[in-house]
Amino acid sequence: MLVPLPWLCSECSSAAEDDNSAACGGGYRDGIAGATPGSSPLSSSNSVSAFDDAISIPSLLRLLPLHLLHHQQLLCRHRRTHASATSFLLYSATESTLSVYDLSDLRPIESLPAPSGAGAAKSISISPDGSALFTAHQDGRIRVWNRSSRSGLHRLVTSLPTTADRLRRLPLPKNYVTIRRHHKRLWIEHADAVSGIAADASGLLYSVSWDKTLKVWSVSGLRCLESVSAHEDAVNAIVVAADGTVYTGSADRRIRVWTRPAGAKQHELIATLDRHRSAVNALALSGDGSVLYSGACDRSVLVWERNEKADYMTVTGTLRGHERAILSLACAGEIVVSGSGDGVVRVWRRDGIRRAYSCLAVMGGHTKGVRSLVAVMMPGSGRDGGGSGDDEEYRVCSGSLDGEIRVWRVRVSSL
Repeated sequence: MLVPLPWLCSECSSAAEDDNSAACGGGYRDGIAGATPGSSPLSSSNSVSAFDDAISIPSLLRLLPLHLLHHQQLLCRHRRTHASATSFLLYSATESTLSVYDLSDLRPIESLPAPSGAGAAKSISISPDGSALFTAHQDGRIRVWNRSSRSGLHRLVTSLPTTADRLRRLPLPKNYVTIRRHHKRLWIEHADAVSGIAADASGLLYSVSWDKTLKVWSVSGLRCLESVSAHEDAVNAIVVAADGTVYTGSADRRIRVWTRPAGAKQHELIATLDRHRSAVNALALSGDGSVLYSGACDRSVLVWERNEKADYMTVTGTLRGHERAILSLACAGEIVVSGSGDGVVRVWRRDGIRRAYSCLAVMGGHTKGVRSLVAVMMPGSGRDGGGSGDDEEYRVCSGSLDGEIRVWRVRVSSL
């Protein structure tokens, strides 16, 4: 059942293809029709129903990142506790607007103008306590927004690197790195679009960029602590586990794993995961951090699990069915959600006994690629959803290059 609902957002003037230039070499060159179908649409042991509250803005050329702040800290690390025990906040960003919505009733709460000259917003992340919001932008900078504990409203406070951090390092030649011939920049600055950011519980903010680097920032001090030459090509995605392990995915087809040993000041490379045949665009971690999902322009989602005897992680499965490049991934509870250049959202679930995955639902409706995804299990869904005690109800939010956010209600029942 599709139920169209209006949604408030602003027009973004950039061409949709811009956002994929680093991911797939200027478009979905690997996103061709004729992909191998995935698992059976419905597992024999589960039933699934999906309802789409379509939030449509036909005039919008693209909607970029989404982020969900879960006030109850039910599932994922980056959805942090704040004030309310029942409400959810959904964040979306375009080149011109940052918008905040109450996901429980699809009500717009706040709409803020984007910083002038910042360019397209690429990624959103929340501080552990929910008091700060970070947005990554095309101009190579990160904007920091504070959220009032009284009104709940946001205010732009600064950008990273801050002016103070820059001035402190400007006089010393050792603080400069060569970007290209006869051109140098401070090492604390990204030289290209910031493609992904992630805040963790230890008070650090991680950013990756098309300039091939990973940078580490202090949230409390708002300064850059570290810069790592992470990949041989543009870095498109980053996720951080609860134990501080950092995963970066790049157009060089590799996923790299980073950690900072106890007492060390710098992050170290501990593994390189090299199984994709084309650019890696999206990463997602299971709730306990034991399973990594990676999506690429080769139309596949690889499932990685820890194996200390085989270079940290090995591929234990491949999720196929999308007809174009994988652009986004999200995890919640027992499900994994994938979004693609084919405009389709797929919901997958793992069989804990057989360690195999079934495609529970294929949700269409977007006319262009699904650029961002958010998924969360609703609290008390088994008791309040009208089904048996084993029912699980999820909200899946998909942001597309067609300018729409679609909010899907997915209920999974164990038979």
